Amino acid sequence: MKKIISFLFSISLLVLPSFAAEYNPASKVPTVGKNILTKNNLPSKTTFKVVNGIADNTDTSSTNIIEISQQDLTYAGNDNEVAAVISNEIGHIINGKAAKDKFRDIAKNAITSTLSSDNIISTAANSDYLKSKTNLSDNKEADITGVDLMIQAGYNPLAMVVVITKMPGSTLEILQGKPANTERAMNVFDYLTYNYPSKIKAGYGCQEYRNFLAYAEPIVKERNSNKKKLEKFNKEQEKNKQLRAKNVAQYKTTGGVSGWDASYTILKTLTESSER
Repeated sequence: MKKIISFLFSISLLVLPSFAAEYNPASKVPTVGKNILTKNNLPSKTTFKVVNGIADNTDTSSTNIIEISQQDLTYAGNDNEVAAVISNEIGHIINGKAAKDKFRDIAKNAITSTLSSDNIISTAANSDYLKSKTNLSDNKEADITGVDLMIQAGYNPLAMVVVITKMPGSTLEILQGKPANTERAMNVFDYLTYNYPSKIKAGYGCQEYRNFLAYAEPIVKERNSNKKKLEKFNKEQEKNKQLRAKNVAQYKTTGGVSGWDASYTILKTLTESSER
């Protein structure tokens, strides 16, 4: 009996360290988030809160709290990937996603109230397709804003590609044998290729990234061999670079209010103060 107990105790010693060493991304959010804020000279009083479901950062400029989705963190396996999740969320805030959504709602309500529900324009404005395309566009903008923040804070920006491709993709991507969320991931990869080529050369050591490279490298090779495509690519990336810098500068200047937030505040004030 003593031998059995001794054997079980020995097994437990071998098993317990593996549990103790298990990575807990949620516990890393305060430290990683603070580092991103500090290294990028963003509002220092901001704190982070891990929440279930979708993060709602509509009132971050007044609460100084940035919500991070627990679900998104399940795709993070190290500090670089936690930084990717946090930086994407900060990217949305800097780019004024919440205010943009309010503007979109105003426009959609105006269209809906003016036109009948079966009108083609009204149908398009309320379609799931338009919502999906808008969300994709917002995420692509937040992703590349996020990698700028990651680099400044000393994290590997290719972790953004990895986290994106870990997230569930479309059925079509699976059927075509593409990595998940290829359009978003390729958008990040292209931005880094143009602006931070040394980061691409440094690479990222995981299977998800190797799978993505197998998809991306032929696209890059074909583009580089076509003069017109390469010129178009360079112009688009230079435009993206300037827009990112403008948005971040605006956010810092106003102490945490994006240009879209400021515009919405003005519109809201004018609307509420109007006598008619």
